Amino acid sequence: MNKLFIIAKEEWRYWLRSKLAISVLSIGLILTLSSVFITSINMIELTHTRQALQSNAQDNFAEQPDRHPHRMVHYGHYAFRTPSPLSALDPGVDAYTGNSIFLEGHRQNSAMFADQRQGTALTKLGNLSPAFILQVLAPLLLILIGYSSISRERETNTLAYILAQGTSSFTLIAGKGLALMSVAILILMPLIISGIFTLSQGASVLAIFGFLFGYAIYLMIWVLLILLFSCLFSKNSGSFTGLAMIWIVFCVVMPRVASTSATAAQPFIGKLETDFAVTKQLQKLGDGHNAGDPAFDKLKASLLAKYNVKSIAELPINYKGLIAKSSEAELTAVLNKFAEQRMDSELSQTQFSRYFGWLSPAMAIRTLSMVVAGTSIETHHQFLREAEDLRFNFIQGLNQVHIEQLSYQDDINRNRDVKASQSARVGAKNWQLLEDFNFTVDASHIRLVRSFSAFLQLFFWLITLVFAIKLVGRRLL
Repeated sequence: MNKLFIIAKEEWRYWLRSKLAISVLSIGLILTLSSVFITSINMIELTHTRQALQSNAQDNFAEQPDRHPHRMVHYGHYAFRTPSPLSALDPGVDAYTGNSIFLEGHRQNSAMFADQRQGTALTKLGNLSPAFILQVLAPLLLILIGYSSISRERETNTLAYILAQGTSSFTLIAGKGLALMSVAILILMPLIISGIFTLSQGASVLAIFGFLFGYAIYLMIWVLLILLFSCLFSKNSGSFTGLAMIWIVFCVVMPRVASTSATAAQPFIGKLETDFAVTKQLQKLGDGHNAGDPAFDKLKASLLAKYNVKSIAELPINYKGLIAKSSEAELTAVLNKFAEQRMDSELSQTQFSRYFGWLSPAMAIRTLSMVVAGTSIETHHQFLREAEDLRFNFIQGLNQVHIEQLSYQDDINRNRDVKASQSARVGAKNWQLLEDFNFTVDASHIRLVRSFSAFLQLFFWLITLVFAIKLVGRRLL
C-alpha cells in the first residue's frame, strides 16, 4: 500500500512540473466551478420567476369580473413547471420541451417557452451545463493529463527499472490510477459542493448520492480507459491518438448515432398528420357550442325522461351547460388518446437510444444523470399529464357553474340586447375554481429505480475494463 501512494505521489510531482497538466487541471476546475455557479443562479431565479408567474396567472383569473361562464373557459389559465433542484446540475430535456402550458377549453396546447427555442445559435453553443462538462469535457481533460501514465515509462525506458525494484505491474497501474482518480475527484468536487447546496432547495439525500455516485463511476471508467490504452501502446503518441479516437466515438459520434437509430427504429407520425387524425376524430363528435346538434339527441331524451319533462326549457338545470360539459369530456378523451400515443412513441425512441449505453459509457451517464435529476422525458410527460388534469378539472368546474348558476332562458337570450347580456352572467365569486398548481418530480427512489439499467451499463463498463487491464498488465513488459 505504501508503494501505491509513492507512485501516486510521484505522478503528481510529474504533473506539477508539467505546465500542460497544471493548465488542463486549472481549466477543468474553472469550467466546472463557473458552470455550477452560473447554472445554479439561473435555476434559482427561474424557480422564483415561475412561482411568481403562476401566482399572478391565478390572481388574474380570480379577479375577472362577472361574465358568462363559457367566456372564462376561453379566457384560460397558465400552468408553470418549476425546475427540480438537481436541474441546476443537469437541465436535461427541460431546455427543449418548454416550461409552461396555456390551459383552455376544447384543446390541449403544447408546452411553451423552451430556452433553446428562444435562444440564438450562439447561446445554444455557449450553454455549458455542469453535466455537459463532466460528460464530455472532463474525459478529454483526463486524457490530456494521463494519456502517458504508463507509456511514458516505456518510452523513457524506466518501466523495466521500476519493475526490477520489486514493484508489481498491478501496483504500478493502481498507483497511476489513484493519482488520475484524484484529479477526477478534484474536477468532481464543485459538483459535490453544489449537490450538497441543492439540499436547501428541496433535493433528497438519496437522489444527490445516486447522482454523484453515477458521475464518480463514469470518471473512474475513463481513468481505467486511459490506463488501458497507456498500457497497450509503447509510445505516448499512440496512446493519445487511440484515446482521442475513443473520446470522439463515445462522446461525440455515439449520441448522434443513438438519436438517428432511435428515430429510424421507432418512427411515429409527425404533428401535421396527427392534427389531421385528431380533427377527423373530433368531427365525429357533437359541437358543444350547438345544443341542437343531433349528436346530443340521445342525451336530450335521457334527460327529459329522467326529470319527467317535455322540453329542455323545463329542465331544472341549464341544458346548454350540460352539453358543454358532456362535449368537453368526449373531446378530452379523444385528445388524451392521441397525446398518450405521442408520449408512448417519444418514450419508445428514448428507451431505444438508451440501449446505446452498452456501447458508450457517455450514453449511460447521460441517461442516469437526466433520470436522477428529474429532467428526463418521463418527468416532462408527467408534467403534461398533470397539466391536462388541471385543465380538464378547471374547464369542467366552469361548465358546472354554467349548469347550476345560469338559467337556460337567460342563456339562450343573451345576445338579444344589453340587458339580456347582463343577465347571462354569473358572479365573479364563481371564479375561485383553481387550486395552486405545484408540480413536483417523482420521488427519489422512483427515479433511482428508473435509472437502474444505466447503473448496470456503467458497472458493466467498469468490470470489463478492470479485467482488460488485468490481462494487459500481465504482459506489461
